Amino acid sequence: MRLRQAFFRWLIPAAFLLPLWLFIGWGVFQGGWAILWVLFIAVPSVFVGQLFLTLLTRSRPSVRAERAVSWWDVAGFTVWHGLTIAVGCFIDGAFGWLLAAAVVVGIGLVWLQLWQLWSEAKGNGARFRETIAWSTVPGVDEPAPATRAHEVIVVRESDDRA
Repeated sequence: MRLRQAFFRWLIPAAFLLPLWLFIGWGVFQGGWAILWVLFIAVPSVFVGQLFLTLLTRSRPSVRAERAVSWWDVAGFTVWHGLTIAVGCFIDGAFGWLLAAAVVVGIGLVWLQLWQLWSEAKGNGARFRETIAWSTVPGVDEPAPATRAHEVIVVRESDDRA
């Protein structure tokens, strides 16, 4: 459970750290005109892709309730993040294969997230509404949650100058 919770907390920082690694990896391992590819294609696509995958993952009711991702998520993100880190090493001879694998695994991870979201939302309409609304709205038969009324003190100013 702790590993799954750690991945839950890692998803947002990963959106910033993985593109940063690609930039640092360029400086350490590559150099030259590869910076154009890194700045204009790799960094934005990893950043947007990770944020999109984080949104899909965190939109599932089970992930929000447990504050932990599934084991499928752990496996998928581990492979994708590992490949992204390997791409940032710019290894001669393996770079193309690593990049292609990272793209394929990234697309597969999107489908995995959509499949898990659909599986959790499928069941009944209330579960689907809970998934797309990001909050739990009481149904017709459910009582509304108890609210505590706050005391309000009103002080009126008067013009009496005595």
